[in-house]
Amino acid sequence: MSIQYEVEPLADSYGVADSFPKDFGYGEEEADIEDSPTPSDSKPRILLMGLRRSGKSSIQKVVFHKMSPNETLFLESTNKIYKDDISSSSFVNFQIWDFPGQVDFFDPTFDYEMIFRGTGALIFVIDAQDDYVEALGRLHLTVSRAYRVNPEINFEVFIHKVDGLSDDHKIETQRDIHQRANDDLADASLEKLHLSFYLTSIYDHSIFEAFSKVVQKLIPQLPTLENLLNIFISNSGIEKAFLFDVVSKIYIATDSSPVDMQSYELCCDMIDVVIDVSCIYGLKEDGSGSAYDKESMAIIKLNNTTVLYLKEVTKFLALVCILREESFERKGLIDYNFHCFRKAVHEVFEVGVSTPWTGSQAAGTPCTKAVTLNGTPRSTV
Repeated sequence: MSIQYEVEPLADSYGVADSFPKDFGYGEEEADIEDSPTPSDSKPRILLMGLRRSGKSSIQKVVFHKMSPNETLFLESTNKIYKDDISSSSFVNFQIWDFPGQVDFFDPTFDYEMIFRGTGALIFVIDAQDDYVEALGRLHLTVSRAYRVNPEINFEVFIHKVDGLSDDHKIETQRDIHQRANDDLADASLEKLHLSFYLTSIYDHSIFEAFSKVVQKLIPQLPTLENLLNIFISNSGIEKAFLFDVVSKIYIATDSSPVDMQSYELCCDMIDVVIDVSCIYGLKEDGSGSAYDKESMAIIKLNNTTVLYLKEVTKFLALVCILREESFERKGLIDYNFHCFRKAVHEVFEVGVSTPWTGSQAAGTPCTKAVTLNGTPRSTV
């Protein structure tokens, strides 16, 4: 389905994160797993940990199940470990385990070695609006235990619920948490353990941006995808391009130019518009069909000479580009370059399927095969 709009940019509404129709998601959560879980052999595992009421379940529901942020106020506190198998995407294919805040690592029935051994990333959520002294103590205990079991884990800290803080307070809170957490690691002689910090809120796009960074570290083909995007935009007159997982609005790759938060939010809003309109007008009379398929394409022209261009790449991925109107006059060249880019991405994915992810793969590991835009094999990026 092709859609074309001409709209004015929403200067004061970038901070609001929309949601898809609720049936356009990853499916239901699997049953809780109280016994020792069986680690997945091929899928990266992301652990969500933190104190009670820090916002772990809300993050999962908003990002992967399209729950409205306001509805998360009615979520009950998690009291069991929940495993969520994110299997609707052809590329962002991992499991999320949501841990209750009262997990006791010293409990002999808690087999933390088995859990940490198969983990790709550990996200620790800290409530920025609460006293975080206890949270920092639990953070240190958690990451130190996990690091000794599996030093290849990516450790991520979400300083969450920052929507209620002023800009100065956000910066000061992040600086204080960063300093204290790293001082604790230095005191424990764990200087090699690296923590990444993100300011997040479910009421804007910051949570999607942070999750994008987390997921990218688990994609061994990331350098190849970035290189393909660089080649594509340099030969097409495009200013910025994102490769999105359509369902979650996580971008799995972008070109090497810096990411402007406003541009990212514009692209997220475009995906919302395309899916919402397609769900209304793109389905058959009996309700069958898909809101997003190989014919999906959209053009939105803003009144500041900026054009947003969306094209389907795979069943679950979309390329969203930002460019100027004068560059879009060469739409034929852009479409040809996109065809070559799409073909190359499909080849990268085929290689990804034949080389499954393992927990020991570090971020930035190149894939076993790389391609140019016309699909010709060449040396790895």
